[in-house]
Amino acid sequence: MLHTRVRPPASTRSRPPGVLMSSPVSPEGSPNSAGVSPAVAANPLELGSPYAVKLPGFEGPLDLLLHLIRLNEVEVTEIPIALVAEQYLSYIELMSELDLDVAGEYLVMAATLAWIKSRMLLPPDGSADADDEIDPRAELVARLMEYQRFKEVAGQLGERRLLGRDVFSARGPGPEPVPDEQREVEVGLFELLDAFRQALKAEGPSGAAHEVEIETITVRDRMVVVMKALELRDTLEFGDVIRGEDGGTGSRSLLVTTFLAILELTRLQLLRLSQSLDESRVPRGPIHLRRPEDVAADQWTERIAGVM
Repeated sequence: MLHTRVRPPASTRSRPPGVLMSSPVSPEGSPNSAGVSPAVAANPLELGSPYAVKLPGFEGPLDLLLHLIRLNEVEVTEIPIALVAEQYLSYIELMSELDLDVAGEYLVMAATLAWIKSRMLLPPDGSADADDEIDPRAELVARLMEYQRFKEVAGQLGERRLLGRDVFSARGPGPEPVPDEQREVEVGLFELLDAFRQALKAEGPSGAAHEVEIETITVRDRMVVVMKALELRDTLEFGDVIRGEDGGTGSRSLLVTTFLAILELTRLQLLRLSQSLDESRVPRGPIHLRRPEDVAADQWTERIAGVM
């Protein structure tokens, strides 16, 4: 599990260890960048009561590395360490800017990537045979490949159906199997962060300073908006929800508030995030938001009552 916790604003606390400072986030990727419109007075990052967010499917930094390797379409054995290290730090910075508590193991992996990158920049030792030179990436590659094998085996075991729970003795012809291309997979935190970064890019840099009307929007307000929208429609697209009710692009504060609301609804098991698989069984297309089948329309109000 990846545990995250919303904390006080970054300006009121110290930054993470220096390794994160080596890769600053551009204005397009930071909801706290200079020039952000103050349209939302009750910023979710300024709430007095922190709350925890826990999403399944991600066990730690090795998952993030495998995610980046898939995005760059390279083999695990041929990791472009400089590119992957830069992207890894970018993700850590984004999580930090969102005031999500980054576990220590992520920072350890960041330091490991920096060490490997520095080793690869050093000239080869002239006294050693080039054939005997050990690739600094070798140990990390071995860990990734072993971890990937464990995940594949665990996934295969998890897909096995149990008699009496998932499958029953057939008493007649069963339904036609659903084609692979129509199946969906659960969306994890890193895919959600990818979609959020795209929304920030679409919002674009803030323009010249201008007067705005102060409006109070809380995480709970956005949670109510999402759940009420799901009462009218079975499925919502992440991009439509994150941009607000009017379908236009909202302020960065509104984007951050809505993103945190989606995380909290997922933690409360009031929201199911999924993405369609293409013919190659690769997740493609928009992220879909649905209410789980076991959650009645009148149950969600009680679950979010304690959220600020």
